[in-house]
Amino acid sequence: VSYATVHQSAFLRCGMMPVHPIKELWWFKIGASEERVYYYDPTSVDAALMKRARRSNRDNTSLEIYPTQLSDEGEYKCRIVVWDNTGNSTEPSVPISKEARMMLKVNVPPEKVEITHLTSGRNLSLRCKSEGAKPPADILWTKTSPDGVETEIPDLAKTREIEPAGELYDTAEQIFYQLEENEMIAKISCVVRHHNTNTTIYKNITFVSPAIQNALKVTIQRFAEPVLYSSIENQDGRDNKAGLVKISADPGFKVPYNTSVTLKAAAPGVFPEPRYLWWVGDQTGIAGRELHIDNLEEDKSYYVLAENPLGRVVLEVPVHITTSDYSQWNDSSRDGDVIVDDTTGGLDTGAIIGIVIGALIAVFFIGFAVWYWTIRDGTHVFSPKKEKPHTIDEETIPFRSTDKPLLRTISTQTLEGRRSRREPSI
Repeated sequence: VSYATVHQSAFLRCGMMPVHPIKELWWFKIGASEERVYYYDPTSVDAALMKRARRSNRDNTSLEIYPTQLSDEGEYKCRIVVWDNTGNSTEPSVPISKEARMMLKVNVPPEKVEITHLTSGRNLSLRCKSEGAKPPADILWTKTSPDGVETEIPDLAKTREIEPAGELYDTAEQIFYQLEENEMIAKISCVVRHHNTNTTIYKNITFVSPAIQNALKVTIQRFAEPVLYSSIENQDGRDNKAGLVKISADPGFKVPYNTSVTLKAAAPGVFPEPRYLWWVGDQTGIAGRELHIDNLEEDKSYYVLAENPLGRVVLEVPVHITTSDYSQWNDSSRDGDVIVDDTTGGLDTGAIIGIVIGALIAVFFIGFAVWYWTIRDGTHVFSPKKEKPHTIDEETIPFRSTDKPLLRTISTQTLEGRRSRREPSI
């Protein structure tokens, strides 16, 4: 039996080394009928009936096939015809034919390796599948510490399946692994080994803890131990480093009054998959990747915890109201950008300023007119200052018909009577 690897060279040895001159050399592949592969006649012909076949350089009778295909596997026959005159040079040579048979086994390394996983806290379910190998591949599992030490994982609870896929085989193995408390692992590897082709393929699951930028270690009342804390305002959204927690907001982090907002958390590259917990103030936390906020009426800061067995971080997520007068905002505003509706029938700023100035000028002129007429008539619209008391002299005060007498006067008759008594009549 000869073994070969697909896409490489296959060598078929006839096993006969003739001491006499070769008359003919034939190679056949045996199937439903004998298929001629190669023919050699030293006098005239060296013909490869199969384009990938030729005589090997190792000896005169071996056959080499390159590149080998899976269809080349099967039984082959070598036939040699030599001239033999049994050592008597005077006798004519007699052709002697000899045959040998052999099997060619073609091995195929795994074509594809996939690994899938499910996680729940510290419990891991990992499945590794090797596809397109012949014969079936073997699978084992290793873990690597952060300092690079790789060890095989012993005593695994696992299940294994081998399924034929035409002439090839698929091998799948599923394991269940529980991370120990404070166990630090850099990666778990599915190692696919195919001994027949000397092939080893690694498929890794890399462990990554959630991370944030510009983090501070702080104590939060909700948690017994300090955690890494930062705000989304201190994060570089363009950094695509694996493990960074990213927050998005729909329609945005700045929204009009009374708008509903949905916050979403993601941590690309983090393994095991983190769990998320949202809260605001002293309220009970809400678990999940998303947080929906109904009818936001004031600026608020929300907090989200991202945690897996390797670590945990907290991000502050401020959401701002762009205005308290929500009636001026267009419904199409989004992503925190303000869009003012210019289609309303209200007055613009210039018109309002003109009206105010005109009103002030009108008030000024009205006040001036009142003051002027008051001075002209001798009346005071304002309370006069308190003056000192004075004695009224009747002789010095002109009497007007509109004034009431300040003192009681004597009648005209009485005055006339007195005058007549003083003066003699003329």
